[in-house]
Amino acid sequence: MTETAAICAYLADAFPEAGLAPATSDRADYYRWMFFAAGPVEAAFSNKAAGWEPAPEREKMFGYGNFDRAVDALASAVEGRKFVAGDRFSAADVYVGSMIDFLLRFGQMAPRAAFDDYLNPLRERPAYRRAAKIDDDLVAEMTAANPG
Repeated sequence: MTETAAICAYLADAFPEAGLAPATSDRADYYRWMFFAAGPVEAAFSNKAAGWEPAPEREKMFGYGNFDRAVDALASAVEGRKFVAGDRFSAADVYVGSMIDFLLRFGQMAPRAAFDDYLNPLRERPAYRRAAKIDDDLVAEMTAANPG
């Protein structure tokens, strides 16, 4: 298994005691937003980073329309919500939160209040802090090994 969203969904199901997957009857938003972030959002940002966007008359051929529509849809998913899918933290928040965090951190999309309001509590979670420290330590190690 190679796709991060699929890995998140698989692990949430494989370890139900972690409580990261909603009941199967409550998974519409869980799957919708996790895989929207993994598919159309990632495609929109990758294409824009490569200097390409679909022509307006061809936007309907793509799952995201255009870059701005993808960002608007992502913002609508988290606006006014503590969690992207339901009333508790789930694997969808792991993936969607990570995607938004990455895109903002590397300047791939403009900040929005909806993104900040959603991300700030996620960034306070102990698991996020542990993962961020691992990332920071790896970056420092790589920088020390390859200065300049």
